[in-house]
Parts: sequence; C-alpha cells; structure tokens
Amino acid sequence: MTAAARTGEHGRGRGVQGRGRGRPRTDPPAGLGERPLTARSVVASTLLGMRPPRLATATLVRSGELFGIAEGTTRVALSRMVAAGELEADGDGYRLAGHLRARQDRQDASRAGATRRWDGTWRTEVVTARARPAASRAELRAAAGRLRLAELREGVWMRPANLAPGEPADEAAVAGQCRSFASRPSDDPATLAADLWDLDGWAARAQALRRRLAELQPDLDRHAGESLAPAFVASAAVLRHMQADPLLPRDLLPPGWPGAELRADYERYDAAFTAVWRDWYRARR
Repeated sequence: MTAAARTGEHGRGRGVQGRGRGRPRTDPPAGLGERPLTARSVVASTLLGMRPPRLATATLVRSGELFGIAEGTTRVALSRMVAAGELEADGDGYRLAGHLRARQDRQDASRAGATRRWDGTWRTEVVTARARPAASRAELRAAAGRLRLAELREGVWMRPANLAPGEPADEAAVAGQCRSFASRPSDDPATLAADLWDLDGWAARAQALRRRLAELQPDLDRHAGESLAPAFVASAAVLRHMQADPLLPRDLLPPGWPGAELRADYERYDAAFTAVWRDWYRARR
C-alpha cells in the first residue's frame, strides 16, 4: 500500500480558481479541514493507493478498524459501493471501478505534477451549445475542473496550454458543449493567471501542509503505529491539495511557489507511511 491511498474521499477540497466567475476560495491554511472518516471513505482511499487497485475483504475491514469502524459497517459500505458501481467483487476481495478508478489516474497525475513545454498559448473553451439543461452545465463544470480549466466568465474556460490531454471522457464532455481556440491574451499572462486562480491561497495552504507532514514524519520514521490514523488524514489533505494545483508554467507562478517542495516532502512521507502501515497490518494477521 502507498500513502496515495489517502486521497481525500472523506472530504472534497475546494479548488483554486481565481477571481473569474464562480471562483472557490482556497481552504484556510491554518487547518487541514479534516472531516470524520466514513467506512466508504476508508475503503475508497485505501484502494486508491493500491497498484493494482484490489484488496482482500479482510484487509479492507482492518483498514476500517484503524479508525474504529466496526467490521459490519465496513461490509455494508462494500455492498453499497458495489451497487453504486464504485467497486467490483474480485474473488475474495474488491477492486475499484467506475469513477473511482478514473480518480486514481487523476490522483497519480496530480502527484507527478508533469507539464509540457509552454509556448505562450492558452487553451480557451467557449460554450456554443444552446439551451443546456442543468445536468449538462454541471457536467461541463465538473469536466473543466478536472482538466484544470478556470472560468474567466460564464461560458469561457481557459488555461495555459502546457498540459497533456486529460481523460477522454472529460475532453469529450468539454468538446460536446464548447468550441476550442488557441489564444494569446493581450495583457500580462501572469496577471491573468493570478485573476483566474487563487495562487497565494494555494501556496499558503501548501506550506501549512508541509509543516504538518514535518510534524508527523518523526513518528512515522520510528514506526509508531499510533501515528497511522492522523498520518492517513494528513496524507489525504495533501493529495486533495495537489489535485487543486493548477500546474501553471513556471513563468506564471509567484516567487517561492511551493509545489515542487510539497511533492518532494510527500514522497518521503509516503515511503515512511507505507512501512508503518505494512507493519501494523502484519501484526494483525
């Protein structure tokens, strides 16, 4: 198991879109904003960290026990997740399916933080579909968010063209309602980026998360089993926050941008967490 399991299924982080229409605020940096873990969130988060994303039922039940969740409660959650298309039964265990399987790919991409060379152009998507029902508008908003597009104004989504194409389903959802353009803004691109994304807010929260990882790292390094639960929750917060990173070209980022440092800190943290989790699980076989 990797600490990527703690993906934040137990709480959706806010995005970092900027001062354009509908920009969500970045979570306050003072706290991690944790919510109580449910049986479903523990199951989903644990499987999201597996390669392949499959575990025996007994292992998933033990993961719930880490948070005081009764075996029966976890088993009910497993059944409900199968019914919802989020899991598939696989022999004596379960594997991810549907939108949770797609989420694993997005999580991995966010963790890597890979970008392409930027030539100064922006990907711009302009809504051309008419009389869209609410469901279609919601589908577009969700897909655009996963593609890290920001809404400049109603019906206009954009970002620097420095990312590889996203998931086919998200690209199709955007293409079905928008016409795509390659543009070059007439004003300063760094100013535009600061208008579209709350970069200062993202950076402040990233630094707060780095401090939290540093607080927990010594306990993980000495294999303190009692550190697993808070370490799991902190890891989920980091993974959520990395998915909110707009992954902008370096030229558009404010000085001291902590994206690379947060990812490096997390890799060290993840290795320590994995070792402690394995020891904890083996002791309960």
